[in-house]
Amino acid sequence: MKIKSGDMVKVIRGVDKGHVGKVVSVDHEKNRILVEGANKVFKHVKPSQRNPQGGRLHKEMPMHVSNVMALCPRTNEPTRIGIRYLDDGSKERYAKSSGEGMGLLSPPKKRYAKG
Repeated sequence: MKIKSGDMVKVIRGVDKGHVGKVVSVDHEKNRILVEGANKVFKHVKPSQRNPQGGRLHKEMPMHVSNVMALCPRTNEPTRIGIRYLDDGSKERYAKSSGEGMGLLSPPKKRYAKG
């Protein structure tokens, strides 16, 4: 999965289509992500000693990673993410639409260095 926590994403399917938010957490096993302010549901809470009132709370639920697209850091438009090796041999993520770097994935390795 190429989307990491902290990335800005745009929801492209579902009830919250068009919503832009930050990725809070990523579940690699289930291919699900938690986006700030998206996919909210009501959680019904029974009255207890800690919460004597009870009631309904808003809660964000995870959504499948295919329902979002990462935003390009340069243009703020949805884009796909690619992975490339830099000249020093380090691996980085980049926005395919503009070629802008989106952060390193691994430190430099001699075998991937150019020149």
